[in-house]
Amino acid sequence: MIGLSGLITPSLEEMCTVALEMTRAGFDIPLLIGGATTSKVHTAVKIAPGYEQPVIHVNDASRAVGVASNLLSDTRREAYVAEVREDQETARQRHAKGQEAKKLPSIADARAAKLDIDWSNYDPKEPAFLGVKSFDDYDLAELASRIDWTPFFRTWELAGVYPALLDDDVVGESARALFGDAKIMLDKIISEKWLRARAVIGFFPANSVGDDVELGTDWDGSNKPKTFHFLRQQMNKREGRANQSLADYIAPKETGLTDYIGGFAVTAGIGIDEKVAAFKADNDDYSEILLKALADRLAEAFAERMHERVRKEFWGYATEEDLDNDALIKESYQGIRPAPGYPACPDHGEKTALFELLDAHTNAGITLTESYAMMPTAAVSGFYFAHPQAKYFGLGKIGRDQVEDYAKRIGQTMLDTERRLAPNLAYDRA
Repeated sequence: MIGLSGLITPSLEEMCTVALEMTRAGFDIPLLIGGATTSKVHTAVKIAPGYEQPVIHVNDASRAVGVASNLLSDTRREAYVAEVREDQETARQRHAKGQEAKKLPSIADARAAKLDIDWSNYDPKEPAFLGVKSFDDYDLAELASRIDWTPFFRTWELAGVYPALLDDDVVGESARALFGDAKIMLDKIISEKWLRARAVIGFFPANSVGDDVELGTDWDGSNKPKTFHFLRQQMNKREGRANQSLADYIAPKETGLTDYIGGFAVTAGIGIDEKVAAFKADNDDYSEILLKALADRLAEAFAERMHERVRKEFWGYATEEDLDNDALIKESYQGIRPAPGYPACPDHGEKTALFELLDAHTNAGITLTESYAMMPTAAVSGFYFAHPQAKYFGLGKIGRDQVEDYAKRIGQTMLDTERRLAPNLAYDRA
């Protein structure tokens, strides 16, 4: 059997392609689907119809053995596969009914219900500098003190909130043992310099034009236009509730204001490949996974720390901010840092423009794969918005009219655009 794991949304579309290719090549073995971005519904609706052999969604790695055992069993396989296919057909029927019931407003109506911000009383804060600033070999000890440990334990399927889960009646003993190992390795990462942390941030004059954010060209002396493209919620909301776009948080060009947008790319994974290779050579899977999980936590802590410095120093719109680590983790501050590929701006493709603007490869040692994954994987990138009304939101499903409009704005074919936005489409592609 073949197993596919998807960690970012472009993987979902690739899984559909793999299923079709397996059919074309005449494969007759089961296909297992798993990973953070996958779901039972997506597997049933999008992947399974492309392949006649069993296509099974596996919730997490711990259940893969049971699934494989059923598929290899002479006595259980037939009934198990039949049950899965029946569940998938039910999921497809429910999905189809849901699609029929949905009637989205047009993109024109959604834009008419944009967030209403009073720009007449807004004075955009100019950052301390325009352009980019890089950070090499950032202090890992400083980042370690800012780690949010709760997601670390979730990586290991230990449910609960840190530090309470350390005393949990069910998982407390396992959590304490894991935490002890993590702290020992974290000390080695810092003292023996296993990893390096690098970052680049940038600030640029900007104005919104519809759902786009156009950057000024005078900060670097060029005349080459630079634009970030955003999407808009396209939902049926009760009166008075806005259909939001990230572009709403930047002053429209017609206001005459010079507003600003920021960008960043940080990593705590420089040098990780060498340590991972060493653990692999020793067949030490536990240490390998532990290192990767800690590098991810350090990268997230780095993103949090840089955002704090942006607010207080480099952009300086919240110089009086005084928050402890718990308040920072709860994001109790002004401004947001949404990332391409996440709910407010789900198109991973916008990383390309961001990385070019920041020159992230040169300035931070981070590159993009052809499917927009970041390397090293212990990396975070995104935008900075400073407006006091800026909040995180989920885009949700969008209609064909917005996708057609977006395809023209980003200069891509409809097919390529639909692939990039596949999880957010409110319609089945032809």
